[in-house]
Amino acid sequence: MAQQFNAQNIKKRISILVFLKGSTAPLVLYVENPEELYAELQQAIKSATAKLIEKETQGPLKKVSFVSNQIAAVAIQEEQYAG
Repeated sequence: MAQQFNAQNIKKRISILVFLKGSTAPLVLYVENPEELYAELQQAIKSATAKLIEKETQGPLKKVSFVSNQIAAVAIQEEQYAG
């Protein structure tokens, strides 16, 4: 039997998508302050110096590392889920 959801059960969460060069799927990062991470990653893309970026996240990925010069793009995604 299909479970019924009403509008009160629908919640929103925001994630940061990090598209890495040569990768087919983005990293999906759930963090405390997504706007701050988005701005930090934008600055890393603009920088001529490559640096290691390591972040602890709240989603399925608990810790992630990548090199800033491998970032092709970043995005903010808002998704709805039943909770």
